[in-house]
Amino acid sequence: MNLLDFILLSIALAMDCFAVSIVSGVIMRKAQWDVILRIAFLFGFFQAMMPLLGWLGFRYFASYVEAFDHWIAFGLLATIGGKMIHDSFAPPEEHHFNPSHLLTQLTLAVATSIDALAVGISFACMKEYGNIHSLTCPLAIIFMGSFLFALLGHLLGIGFGKGIESKLRPELLGGIILILIGLKILITHLFL
Repeated sequence: MNLLDFILLSIALAMDCFAVSIVSGVIMRKAQWDVILRIAFLFGFFQAMMPLLGWLGFRYFASYVEAFDHWIAFGLLATIGGKMIHDSFAPPEEHHFNPSHLLTQLTLAVATSIDALAVGISFACMKEYGNIHSLTCPLAIIFMGSFLFALLGHLLGIGFGKGIESKLRPELLGGIILILIGLKILITHLFL
């Protein structure tokens, strides 16, 4: 794989982070840089670490993890999405989904990155990635791509969210998007 391949791979992995970040930005309504940078870092970190875990675990656990990783991702995303949809129908003072909470951020970062385990497994099957040092560049590119897309997603959500917030419920939209991402992961693993 060359540099362009890694950049394209990074963009593909970052699309889930981007979509979730837009919704988080709409819900946040204003730029809270400490929160935005933490979310972007967590998305980048987990998107880069999942391929590393896939690479490390391939020799020992590949058959076990590959059999149900898509169900874990779907379950996490469907649970969070369902909660967001439920909260969207509650009075505003009762909304519980808060993208600035660390537990919410960690759950979203892990859930959107589980499918990246497959990237690590594919790295383990390629001779040029026979040692951990050969993964440094690909993982750094994946981290930066996801970090930047999450950052951009939040800013777009904050910028455009003010105009659309009164017309639709951002938590409802966000919940639907998370469930669709989970379904995409599930369908990809089960049928493609």
